[in-house]
Amino acid sequence: MTRRQRETDLLSTLPSKEDILAFIAREREAVGGAGKIGKREIARAFGVKGADRVELKRLIAELEAEGALERRGKRLARPGVLPAVVLADITGRDSDGELIAVPAEWNADEFGPAPRILVKAPRRPKPGEPLPGVGDRALIRAEPDRDAGPNEPPYAGRIVKLLSRARGRIIGVLRVAANGVARIEPVDKKQAGRELSISAEDRGEAEDGDLVAVDLIGKTRFGAPRARVRETLGSLTTEKAISMIALKVHGIPDVFRAEALAEAAAAKPALVDAHREDWRELPLVTIDPPDAKDHDDAVFAEPDTALDNAGGHIVTVAIADVAFYVRPHSALDKDALERGNSVYFPDRVVPMLPERISNDLCSLRPNEDRPALAVRMRIADNGRKLDHSFHRIMMRSKAKLNYAQAQEAIDGRPDEICAPLMERVLSPLYRAYQAADHARGLRAPLELELPERKILLKPDGTVDRVVVPPRLSTHRLIEEFMILANVSAAEVLEENRQKLIYRAHDEPSREKIAALSEFLATIGVKLAKGQVLRPSHFNVILARVRGMEHENIVNEIILRTQAQAEYTHDNYGHFGLNLRRYAHFTSPIRRYADLVVHRALIRALKFGPGAMPDVAAGELAEVAARISGAERRAMAAERETVDRLIAAHLAEQIGARFSARISGVARAGLFVRLLDTGADGFVPAATLGRDYFRYDEGAHALTARGTGESFRLGDIIEVRLVEATPIAGALRFEVTGGGRAAGGSKGGRISGRGRSELPKTRRRK
Repeated sequence: MTRRQRETDLLSTLPSKEDILAFIAREREAVGGAGKIGKREIARAFGVKGADRVELKRLIAELEAEGALERRGKRLARPGVLPAVVLADITGRDSDGELIAVPAEWNADEFGPAPRILVKAPRRPKPGEPLPGVGDRALIRAEPDRDAGPNEPPYAGRIVKLLSRARGRIIGVLRVAANGVARIEPVDKKQAGRELSISAEDRGEAEDGDLVAVDLIGKTRFGAPRARVRETLGSLTTEKAISMIALKVHGIPDVFRAEALAEAAAAKPALVDAHREDWRELPLVTIDPPDAKDHDDAVFAEPDTALDNAGGHIVTVAIADVAFYVRPHSALDKDALERGNSVYFPDRVVPMLPERISNDLCSLRPNEDRPALAVRMRIADNGRKLDHSFHRIMMRSKAKLNYAQAQEAIDGRPDEICAPLMERVLSPLYRAYQAADHARGLRAPLELELPERKILLKPDGTVDRVVVPPRLSTHRLIEEFMILANVSAAEVLEENRQKLIYRAHDEPSREKIAALSEFLATIGVKLAKGQVLRPSHFNVILARVRGMEHENIVNEIILRTQAQAEYTHDNYGHFGLNLRRYAHFTSPIRRYADLVVHRALIRALKFGPGAMPDVAAGELAEVAARISGAERRAMAAERETVDRLIAAHLAEQIGARFSARISGVARAGLFVRLLDTGADGFVPAATLGRDYFRYDEGAHALTARGTGESFRLGDIIEVRLVEATPIAGALRFEVTGGGRAAGGSKGGRISGRGRSELPKTRRRK
């Protein structure tokens, strides 16, 4: 056989370069990036054996030399093409609010800018599963998006696994001393007191007082870790600097896109038409906090004259028709979904919708025409809801009242606004509420005593004082009517087989119930086992300890036993309210879930424009997961802002003594909450006393091994402020009095230093 014949036979058995590249592309999609594609796999696919493998190796080497292939470990891949599963950083959002990611590792010098990946929401998010956000790192299953336009991300994919934020990324405040030496003060409470050093060349354009995101770039044997500015987030010299920290840390958008603002500006007031009933003569009123800027719910009640409901009531709840102005897939809708809800700080509100919508067109101002969705509910004299009907209406609020003002009127002291409303509006409202409250008592929802504190600010934005607003009957009146309206919305949507998002609250887990039962046994209270648990079982326990020494700790632990409420496409009821079905309907100005329910009602009841479009159950589940995550994000941001404001307020009171309640117990020490301001702080275990303190998880206590003195969840103690870090919202205290002597009685002053240790029986491997 001649040399030419041998080469001809060889070429007939070997794949061409084009065949190899096509095979790698096909295999990448087939195995999802999880399998290895190397020389052995190529040889097996094309049946290359024996000496032919040498030639195959040469072909692959030529492809690598030509830049058509690159080696990634033992795998072969097309250069500049993402693997099917890629480690990526989520860097921002597109104009539709969708997350955008880029590969964490990319050779920009050789292949140009890193390709962007459109991150699709999870198909079936698990309850409680954290949602991805800007700054997160994740494994993404990516594939070319053949429908992408010229300026759109060339790849699309879903998250396989959400990893933690890039480990070295820290948000802090840049502090530059007079001598030019700079440091970073972290805003994370867990890192309070831990400073980072930063050189002039690593600062970029950041200036003293700027909030910055930094990457750790190294640690020294002695001295602070070194950092480099990754992004400047804003200056803390602004009036609303404290809340800005929370916005940036949690990635909460606070600027509307131009397209959304343009849509809001162009919106025209709704009119009475074929789809809208004229209810402008009905004397509906709004009852809100005195500082409320938007008013999205109004109420009215009157006696029911129907023969089948003697002594009963008709309660009407009207809710601003936000769906008329915010249409699906519009710029306003995309911004609202990205925000998920309004966020409320002591110094500002970050609204879900622009003010043109929330404070103007959809705010139920007195004596102005406003579109609304209304539910009319017939209630028996015992409070049981007999039936309901929904209507799309035009209304005109009769008056804007606040809770205290309405309460004064109900108590017999009406002012000039309330006096004309007493006979027709306020008295019937209160009588209907008394009936509904009776039914609520029979339903027996969870009754936890959880006073809410409110921070009042001075004109300069600093804390003036912290108050606990009284819990009035008018608060409960509005709350109960809103619950009835929410239940009615869920019921009518189910009756019409319309997809919706529920507000659900699962029953406590077995593990939490077991821990609660173990604790209750230590104070002589027994929790019945082996039966279906209901809120009433908790209420019996709460009533038993009311006014007793253990009242606060039992309330605290029962609260911690509860699951977290969430938005979901699957209905599993609301345990806390003891309701089989529940959907948020009453606040579409500030909650996206309510807007979805409004659209579902408009579609189900054929109310005209603004209806929910065709949507798959999976898509609705994705929306529910996103807004549940946004709610948790907002709660964390609001809580941290309050902590920072109060820490700044107390920073000038170092050494002052306060009464506090122990709000948490851990091996490391005690979490305490000041009684007057509600400020949260920490007492290190090492400062408790000279003895060793043992952590008793079941009793929620730290107990001195030698003396038996203990500190238990719920105990009232006296503490002294030792350190305050306003930027992180961190307060450190030491105990100066309180605690329990051996045997459980309240002890006296405890001083000195000690240590805590985990009992051997509770150590985990």
